[in-house]
Amino acid sequence: MAHAVMEFFNFVGDEPIPPYAILSHTWGPDTEEVTFDDLTNGCSMAKPGYEKIRFCGAQAGQDGLQYFWIDTCCINKANKAELSQAINSMFSWYRNATRCYVYLSDVSTAKGKASDGPSEFTWEPAFRVSRWFTRGWTLQELLAPSSVEFFSWERRRLGDKNSLRRQIHEITVIPELALEGAPLSQFSVNERLLWIKHRQPKLEEDRAYSLLGIFRVYVAPIYGEGIASAFKRLREEIGKLEQCIQDLHLTDPRDDKKRIEDTKGGLLKDAYRWILKTPDF
Repeated sequence: MAHAVMEFFNFVGDEPIPPYAILSHTWGPDTEEVTFDDLTNGCSMAKPGYEKIRFCGAQAGQDGLQYFWIDTCCINKANKAELSQAINSMFSWYRNATRCYVYLSDVSTAKGKASDGPSEFTWEPAFRVSRWFTRGWTLQELLAPSSVEFFSWERRRLGDKNSLRRQIHEITVIPELALEGAPLSQFSVNERLLWIKHRQPKLEEDRAYSLLGIFRVYVAPIYGEGIASAFKRLREEIGKLEQCIQDLHLTDPRDDKKRIEDTKGGLLKDAYRWILKTPDF
């Protein structure tokens, strides 16, 4: 089967962004993941991570979507301004996606034969211990989109955030109300902080950065600052936002939007991003 060519599109500022799918997954070794440079230079197909891109593009096409976005290759990480904006915009990008596909590389639907009975297999035990539930960024990727669908490594659909809500709650301790889409502001700061407790991102600072969208605050990433400093800055921005919300009733309502944007570092403003055109697989 011939490989389809991926095509980048860049949407800037107020330019309307068409409906798109987005992928949530766990990163493999850096040498295996397809980067922005790999796609632009046409040397991505040999990497193992390219299969995830093919899966997302094919599934998006089946769902009638022409565009899809993947964090490994749709961010030019050599551009520090773009990387910073992407980290702070990630929650809204997942929230605004028409479909979010979770690719579970460590969950299989293959059948196994029991020694004393007919062929039988259940993927739920593997689902419950999937590495996906231990990563930092996948927390907001679970909460932000309204549509979250889970797939095995064979690309078979396992269910969605609604049909698997009980299992996800038991695995993550995130309240079912939050999984159903209730505003996250309904949950206390301390409760939301607990959701990241048992997750371990690749870079320690991402334990704080991956919570930015969940608290709706802006923090410029400084990799190398250490986890204590990252959480200190996160807490400071959460405090500023809470104070801003408390003070809103004392202000002219016409100023509210500007004050919230200023407090959150312009998080409400549109950001540019790269997006992939769905090829014909």
